[in-house]
Amino acid sequence: MSTLTVRKLDDDVKARLRIRAAQHGRSMEAEAREILRESLAPSQPGGLGTRIHARLVGLGLDEIKFPPRTELTRQVDFDE
Repeated sequence: MSTLTVRKLDDDVKARLRIRAAQHGRSMEAEAREILRESLAPSQPGGLGTRIHARLVGLGLDEIKFPPRTELTRQVDFDE
């Protein structure tokens, strides 16, 4: 494992890191490692639809009942 020293870190950034670490029950060092790990992880495979689905899965949207269509789609006439 390597060691990384961060110099000239703003006091505000350090305070926010401390709060975030406390919220996750980790030390500031462990929280910084997790932030780096998440931000540098390889991007998810798949296209835009796959990524949208991954964000929305589990929200219960698949249980929405849409009313049946009562009208067929009409062809557009561009000559008019």
